[in-house]
Amino acid sequence: MSKYLIVIEKTGTGFSAFSPDLDGCISTGNTRGEVEKNMKQAIEFHLDGLREEGDTIPEPSTESAYLEVAS
Repeated sequence: MSKYLIVIEKTGTGFSAFSPDLDGCISTGNTRGEVEKNMKQAIEFHLDGLREEGDTIPEPSTESAYLEVAS
């Protein structure tokens, strides 16, 4: 079991998400919960495709942090 970071962005029509560790793996949803569920499915599908092609599965390596700055 691996944990991949996803970045979730609010859009004009809902939410979109991508994983920096999985190039081209993206998803959308009307709600945050929906985009998270859809992204989980997208990651599983993406990894299955890599396995079928005999490609290497990228190890999760991206980290995140919040920085507080004056605004």
